[in-house]
Amino acid sequence: MHPKPTSRIHRKTGSKTLSVTSLLCAAGSLSAQAAAPSELKPQIEEIPTEMPEVVIEASGSVYNPQRLQSPKYTEPLRDIAQTITVVPRAVIEDRGAFTLRDVLKNTPGISMQAGEGGTASGDNLSIRGFSARSDIYLDGLRDYASYNRDPFNTEQVEIAKGPSSSTVGRGSTGGSINTVSKMANLTNNITTTATVGTSSLYRGTLDVNEKLSEHAAFRLNSMVHEANTPGRDNVSVGRYGIGASLGLGLGTDTRFMLNYQRLEESNIPDYGLPWIPNNGTFSGRGAALVNSENKAPPVSFNTFYGLRGVDYEKIQTDHFTAIFEHDFTKNVRIRNATRYSRSHRDSVATSPRLRDDDPTPAVDYNTALNRQQQRRLQTTEMFGNQTNLVANFETGAIKHALVTGMEFYLEHQSNANAAGISSVTDLFNTSVNLPPSAVPAPNAQDLTKSTYPGLPQPTEAYLYTVSAYVFDTMKIGKHWEISGGLRYDHMYATVSGPGGSSAGSFANGDDLFSYKAAVIYKPMRQGSIYLGYGTSFNPTIDGASNAGLGLSTSATNNTSTGLNPEHTSTYELGTKWDLMKERLSLTAALFHTEKTNARTTDANGLTTVGGNQQVQGLEFSITGNITKNWQIFAGTALMESKTKASSATGDLGQVLSNAPPLTFNLWTTYTIMEKTQIGFGPTYMGSRTSSNGATATSGVRTAPGYWTMDAMLSYKVTSNFSLRLNVYNLANERYIGSVGGGQFIPGAGRSAALTASIKF
Repeated sequence: MHPKPTSRIHRKTGSKTLSVTSLLCAAGSLSAQAAAPSELKPQIEEIPTEMPEVVIEASGSVYNPQRLQSPKYTEPLRDIAQTITVVPRAVIEDRGAFTLRDVLKNTPGISMQAGEGGTASGDNLSIRGFSARSDIYLDGLRDYASYNRDPFNTEQVEIAKGPSSSTVGRGSTGGSINTVSKMANLTNNITTTATVGTSSLYRGTLDVNEKLSEHAAFRLNSMVHEANTPGRDNVSVGRYGIGASLGLGLGTDTRFMLNYQRLEESNIPDYGLPWIPNNGTFSGRGAALVNSENKAPPVSFNTFYGLRGVDYEKIQTDHFTAIFEHDFTKNVRIRNATRYSRSHRDSVATSPRLRDDDPTPAVDYNTALNRQQQRRLQTTEMFGNQTNLVANFETGAIKHALVTGMEFYLEHQSNANAAGISSVTDLFNTSVNLPPSAVPAPNAQDLTKSTYPGLPQPTEAYLYTVSAYVFDTMKIGKHWEISGGLRYDHMYATVSGPGGSSAGSFANGDDLFSYKAAVIYKPMRQGSIYLGYGTSFNPTIDGASNAGLGLSTSATNNTSTGLNPEHTSTYELGTKWDLMKERLSLTAALFHTEKTNARTTDANGLTTVGGNQQVQGLEFSITGNITKNWQIFAGTALMESKTKASSATGDLGQVLSNAPPLTFNLWTTYTIMEKTQIGFGPTYMGSRTSSNGATATSGVRTAPGYWTMDAMLSYKVTSNFSLRLNVYNLANERYIGSVGGGQFIPGAGRSAALTASIKF
């Protein structure tokens, strides 16, 4: 029998050699074996069915993963015709990343979105200018709920750019994100960390892996995190998590993994600061705001417009996953993954909005600010099952790596939300707290600061999905590969209750095909040049709706049953090279993405699907080892976006929202002495707009570009005890971090964290 996929990394410092065994879930296998010293030279064999042992004589190799977790990808990263960034555990730890958003700073072309009144806060983001809120996966299965992900139980994060519905299903217009869990392996080790920092930061983690028998192991991860948000008054986060993994049959032909993960949050949500509008009577503002129209207000970015002691956010998210694998032969294997997940949210957040009404003596109407409470009670559930069969065979001179499979998903969302103006304050003086009746406004709900908006009956939405797909990579000789994939999705959605703008029960069905194809030329084993094409779709129930699953018969709703799905296609021309004994990877790609049937709103407020949106650009990356002591993880993306067709005339020719023309990230570390390592990481985010265009009464609101810089110093006290100091936003840059339609959230100010790590 062939050995099960493992990876061994040797770190040499002086005369000492440290052997570290890590579990890499490559080609769908979850098994791992304990590492032993070896004198082999660095190499990665081109065997599509299994990932062989990798021994690398450089510490920087941990920055350069070679494979993806998903069994749908059978080839090494350099032979996949798509831009893919893999952020490994080493980078996550060195950067001191405490959220998924922190992790995603390590890849270009991604920007964060602010939570709007109809949008639950959480990991809302855009990839290459298109919303990816529902394009996040956990171990290859959809992770749809809106919550704030913590990487305490994460082995690596995989970001695939470009439309890829043939691989993951609906959505994925700009790309998708897959987080890979830490899983049980055949080693005995314990790692614990304790972190203290500025802004009342306290964090602790524990990672225990115990070998139970020759082929069984158990792993437990836990985390607790408490902190205020640097540079933001009264905003705080609190969460704890647990991740458990039981592995049976590890190192054999039949393996079973049972995983559980829970993350619980108790936060004071941050809905930021309002944009200064220029529509209506706002156009007659006085000197204090006349130069701020469609810009950030001239106030401190620390200012909190929420209600202390009133706003809250409580979220509990659970994932139960069972994974079964069996190797029929060395060339044929099957993997089945089954999951039930549930996420419950109970929150009240205050959205700041400047008023548009007549002046009153109580408050200067030019600076009067509505404190609009957004209350939400939401439960998201999912049952999913995914089966993949991988077969490697030959037909004449052609070698095939065939993947075929099926997916079943049942998604349910119960959503009750309401909004009301709880009080009125002043932009420059948040101590003002008047009831709405003191400053009349049409249709205002008169509430006190201690009275929450009443919730209606929840909307109950169900989405049933059955999918079948097939992929094949064909190797023709030593220099050519052809890959392709086809997927069929049958989707049926039902919604009952106050869905959209009208009550009732609705249903809608879609039968959709998506596909991809690519040709790859390999001038040598370590490099490739490719041309690829892929498609994606956004169905009605999940199309352009930031509030979650929904359907409506209203012609003004983005999820109207009368709308056809949105379609996206992309072309990508790129090259990938593994250099310096495969310790350093370089990639470059040109891409052109176009969305047709894009949803837009015409002058009468009706939603149509006649839009056409385009994003094209160039992306580079470099990851791995430059020298024995110098590691790097860097990338940059240049993007040009444009609305080519729209029923909203103000959108034509405008750039897309959250599509920065330039993004850049660099993280590099250098070992200056045997036990001391330094790190530095500048990040640039280009300008972003809050919407796809302008209206007759409102111009385009643009967040200016910004630089931030992080630094790290670590010292290895003993072989088992180390200290690491991370400093974030060294220059204390005050910038707009997340962009929304009516508000924005400032980025975090300067902070520092000291982490002690003990290994047994």
